[in-house]
Amino acid sequence: MDIKGLDYNTQREKLLMSEYGREIQKMVDHAVGLPSKTERLKCAKTIIKMMLTKVPQIRSNAGYEQTLWDHLYLMSSGKLDIDWPYDVSSAEKIHTKPAPIPLPQDRIKLRHYGKLVEELLEKLKNMPEGSQRDELVRQTANQMKRDLLQWGHGSTDDEKVISDIARLTDGAIQIDPGKFKFEKVMPVQQTDETKKNRRKK
Repeated sequence: MDIKGLDYNTQREKLLMSEYGREIQKMVDHAVGLPSKTERLKCAKTIIKMMLTKVPQIRSNAGYEQTLWDHLYLMSSGKLDIDWPYDVSSAEKIHTKPAPIPLPQDRIKLRHYGKLVEELLEKLKNMPEGSQRDELVRQTANQMKRDLLQWGHGSTDDEKVISDIARLTDGAIQIDPGKFKFEKVMPVQQTDETKKNRRKK
């Protein structure tokens, strides 16, 4: 429905920084068009004060003044010609998306244990006996138990973990079930949504 005289947000230009609102953006656009540097700077300082009222919690951040001036630079698309009281040369980095994290290229043999456990088991194969290896065995075994609990719908099997460690380290690590004590692991309560997602897989 199109009612004459009404101005919808969906029909307006997209805000560069929505947290400050459209009125602040209009003030920035006005400042850009002022004829003299002195006027533009005076207007910019007023805008900074107004921006601070929109996000007062920013005061708790160290160097919040720098952040506000960086945001003003971005809202003006770099068109505000003033003698900036802060260095805004790095402001563009705020909107730069981080590079995607590369996924493991090798196929994970045991999905329920994951790539990290595979790497730990490979390390254990050639690790010399001693306290460091014992500690890594303890951490790895307990992580495998937690993984089994998560993927096994609430059941864990200490003997399976011990067997898997021996098999996956080619017999280099043999855990004595009579001496080794696993940490107590509490089952994670599954929501109805989690159960539905598991069934879909």
